[in-house]
Amino acid sequence: MAPIFYAAIVLLFAAVVLSIEGAYEWWNSRHGPAAKRVESRIRAVSAGGHLGSTRLSILKERLLSESSLLDKGLLYLPRVHAIDLFLQQSGVSWTVGRLFGICAVMPPPTLAILLFAGLPLWPSLGVALLSAVLPLLYVRYRRGRRLRKLDRQFPDVCDMLARALRSGHAFTGAIGMVGSEFAEPMSGEFRITFDEINYGISLNEALLNLATRVPIRDLRYLVIAVLIQRETGGNLAELLDGITLLIRERFKLFDKVRVLSAEGKMSAWILGLLPFGAAGVMVTINPGFLDVLWQDPAGLKLVWTVLGTMVFGVFWMRHIVKMRV
Repeated sequence: MAPIFYAAIVLLFAAVVLSIEGAYEWWNSRHGPAAKRVESRIRAVSAGGHLGSTRLSILKERLLSESSLLDKGLLYLPRVHAIDLFLQQSGVSWTVGRLFGICAVMPPPTLAILLFAGLPLWPSLGVALLSAVLPLLYVRYRRGRRLRKLDRQFPDVCDMLARALRSGHAFTGAIGMVGSEFAEPMSGEFRITFDEINYGISLNEALLNLATRVPIRDLRYLVIAVLIQRETGGNLAELLDGITLLIRERFKLFDKVRVLSAEGKMSAWILGLLPFGAAGVMVTINPGFLDVLWQDPAGLKLVWTVLGTMVFGVFWMRHIVKMRV
């Protein structure tokens, strides 16, 4: 019996090891770094929006959530694909379902914290409901920062494309060079475009998808110029040089306007925050000094009037210091 017993132990050990290895391989094939990288690339490629139905069928559609049931439910929401594109442009790895889930999770803990701090119920409930907007504001901030970085990188991209064309490369090869040698996030967008072309999508559709994923004005100028050049002919390298010069001169003008309007913006911030800072100092020095503002009916009317005029003043100062070029 002893040899059979030891053999059973060895076989049991081998079965446990193989089971663990199999479970790890299954998890790694679905959730590992390589799987996530391939999934993100396929999602980005299929999110352009200018593919025909026959060509789109060869690509894996971008999922709106991690759950198929939730994904089917989200399809009934209006403009859900616009929200999905908004997430793509921000550079975050969230899906639409995860974004909605985070927005739904934020209010309950916020309400509990505010009630534990001793604030009244109705103001706490209003603040808790407003906290559901914080994930959207975060995504919007990430999107704006990423688009500004893409905008600043674009002149150097045009220079690289022009140099590649002068050295004898085709325009498709120049796109591949930008995708492999340039810095993020612009290299990732051009790498997706290069992959789309390799998958069989025409250059025109791939460039239109690029303009959809990266909604900056200068890139649309480039796409229009390339599409016109493919129809009429001409020296594309010289055309890219002209676009680069125009963009850099416009950046210089933007920087001058930003410097000239910086003093007005600082004045607006100081004037907007000064009443709250002065009220905070008064409450710290004499806690009961401002009680009349929210205990007396006339004080409440005064507070609401002041807040209304402050909001009007903030928008008016914003209109003054905001210059369109």
